[in-house]
Amino acid sequence: MPSTTTHCPYCSLQCGISLQVRGSEVSLAPADFPTNRGGLCVKGWTAAELLDHPDRLLTPLVRTVPGDRRSPFRAAGWDEALDRTVQAITTSQERYGRDSVGCFGGGGLTNEKAYLLGKFARVALRTASIDYNGRFCMSSAATAANRAFGVDRGLPFPLADVARTQVLLLAGSNLADTMPPAMQYLNERGGGLVVVDPRTSATARAATVHLRPVPGTDLVLANGLLHLVLRAGRADLEYIAARTTGFDEVRAGLTAYWPDRVERVTGVPVEDLERVAEMLGTAASAMILTARGAEQHSQGSDTAQAFVNLALALGLPGRSDSGYGSITGQGNGQGGREHGQKADQLPGYRRIDDPAARAHVAAVWGVAPEELPGAGPSAYEMLSGMGRDGGVRALLVFASNVVVSAPDRDRVLDRLRALDFLAVSDMFLSETAMEADVVFPTAQWAEEEGTMTNLEGRVVRRRPVRVPPGQARDDLQIITALARRLGRGAYFSADAREVFQELRRASSGGAADYGGITYERIEAEQGVFWPCPEGETGTARMFTDRFPTPDGRARFVRVEHRDATERPDAEFPYVLTTGRLMRQYQSGTQTRRIAALTQGDAVPSAEMHPDLARRHGIGAGDAVELRTRRGRALFAAELADGIRPDTVFVPFHWGGESGANALTDPSLDPLSRMPAFKACAVAVRKVEDPRPRLDGRTQMDSTPRFLQGIFSFTGKGMDAPFPLASELRYVVPDGYVTQPVYLRGGNSCDELVCLVLMRDGTPMRYLPIGAKAAVHVSLRVVEDLMAGTTIEVYLAAPDGVSGSAVVDLGLVEV
Repeated sequence: MPSTTTHCPYCSLQCGISLQVRGSEVSLAPADFPTNRGGLCVKGWTAAELLDHPDRLLTPLVRTVPGDRRSPFRAAGWDEALDRTVQAITTSQERYGRDSVGCFGGGGLTNEKAYLLGKFARVALRTASIDYNGRFCMSSAATAANRAFGVDRGLPFPLADVARTQVLLLAGSNLADTMPPAMQYLNERGGGLVVVDPRTSATARAATVHLRPVPGTDLVLANGLLHLVLRAGRADLEYIAARTTGFDEVRAGLTAYWPDRVERVTGVPVEDLERVAEMLGTAASAMILTARGAEQHSQGSDTAQAFVNLALALGLPGRSDSGYGSITGQGNGQGGREHGQKADQLPGYRRIDDPAARAHVAAVWGVAPEELPGAGPSAYEMLSGMGRDGGVRALLVFASNVVVSAPDRDRVLDRLRALDFLAVSDMFLSETAMEADVVFPTAQWAEEEGTMTNLEGRVVRRRPVRVPPGQARDDLQIITALARRLGRGAYFSADAREVFQELRRASSGGAADYGGITYERIEAEQGVFWPCPEGETGTARMFTDRFPTPDGRARFVRVEHRDATERPDAEFPYVLTTGRLMRQYQSGTQTRRIAALTQGDAVPSAEMHPDLARRHGIGAGDAVELRTRRGRALFAAELADGIRPDTVFVPFHWGGESGANALTDPSLDPLSRMPAFKACAVAVRKVEDPRPRLDGRTQMDSTPRFLQGIFSFTGKGMDAPFPLASELRYVVPDGYVTQPVYLRGGNSCDELVCLVLMRDGTPMRYLPIGAKAAVHVSLRVVEDLMAGTTIEVYLAAPDGVSGSAVVDLGLVEV
């Protein structure tokens, strides 16, 4: 059977996979590609299950009552969905100005989509209001790299070099869970592995030395290590003199980071600091890699810079099998931050406030430079200003689920609901899409053509094996269709190859130069590294001779520790930090729908030390409430000796009552505008309610309840849902809590109908069912239902239309 080689849709490894199609079934196997070398994690193995998932959006959805987001969704044609969107854009810009319409992109978009979205904002909308979820991921590391090296490529060397380095320091990353195939490079090494993490993660268990600093003190740790390197005379002074500037100022500032003080601030013993400094200072080759644990702080840019300073002092960047790098997370987190969907950026990693950059890109786009808007607000600033004077009033979201992924979730949700209009393009009805006026059904990874840029800066090709189902469309088609309706269609193409050709021209001469990259070269060379100017080979290893700065030298930058925005106090005595799990990805919109990936993680857990738990009478599996100055969330307690006794760790993949970002601190790094996801003050409380103990895998002493049957109906209008039958009514008994699990529905008539799950007379969820079709939706994102709550199933159907509906609502009473 013929196969098609493409790439996994998840993380920035972009593992090679092979797809085979038999009828409507797509099967998947790992491929021998340079990053994964035949390996694949459980997420990758199950990725094809999403293509025909019953929750998949197949038609555009609009509100039954335009402008009323409390009214149910109904299926619509593309013309209606696009026309509603364009009308909202036009109305908003006429009333509030061009910048009142915003775009919010994602690090999962292909290079072509990210490029076209940035162009759409500047050319079709002529708005400055555009940013993307990568602001929440890589912005601090990018700020430090640009400041020190003159360019931001996460890893400026191939991943294979990691396997050859003698000593590796890994700060704030748990590769064993987040990128399992990458662990083969760590396991092949014969030298030392230093892991910096407040908890004993799967990666930390493989470490030669595990440093467990207080979250938010990594900068002190890095400066302390550099202090010890200098004190022992192990800095590479020849390299510093020949290839860097700014060292003397950094050295002068390090006197404040003597070992005893570093231990007091970080909690890392002096003997461990001295051991790591010696390992790094005596190694023939070494690498320092940072990730979100060190970077997602209100001083994340300076923290990354501190590790860069350490690497420069050791003479690592540009040396064989050595260097500094940052581990990109999202699938196209690298390419997504290069070609214009950032608030201050134009393609090729150009700055939007640079007159030469504006002139170059405007010429490629065929517009005047003065037509291009300036820089807009960063992601969180745009979200928190929505619906306010001077803020965004209409928002278009592509490939992002901000209701789950943004910090201070409740504030963001409040601002989304204050918008005049919200359109979301997604594969599934995510938590953000559920708030929208219009939802566009988009193509998935195996249904689109384009390129992605992985964590090494290797541009790879995504190849389709099928057409999108139903009425789903590629985002390039959606963006182009909107541009046409706005009278700017002549500037846009929905053909991925044509878009990439234009991207090549627009990026040419920029820091991220794709000018010499073609689809054909990508295929022939198993990916091409940027920068790759026209007529040249790609650049697998950067900085070997010079840095792309005006004088060719890297820059030391003196950085000083600042306390986290929030410090523990009597009311909030612990530190909360967040992260990922092996079986989940980002906001969970995709992975929470795969049964094989929810086994073991169906109940999100709060990891805490047994001493902390004992102080509050908490046992393993107990329900616990975490409370910060912004909100509350519920988790099952997981006790672990390997986490700091003053720290609580929770995963961020869930919404609803277990949404970690209902708790997190939105304070921003002053340079990168990165929120402080990784450290805030938290209180812990055992929940004394009738709910059972949870061990993270099974739920005990529960009783399943089912509201089900086949019922005839005659519609009263899509805007007039009515109780379908008395059997479809349930009241949560006293002393119990009920959790909705799933809702299945079938429709025998020739028109679309909609099941409406009602809670105490108010719509809770909508389930559109096409003509003679059936659907199934997981309800795990819906909050718990307390005693006395009334649940009913209503149905909305076109006036006078008759048929039969199959209803199966599953609940668990605990």
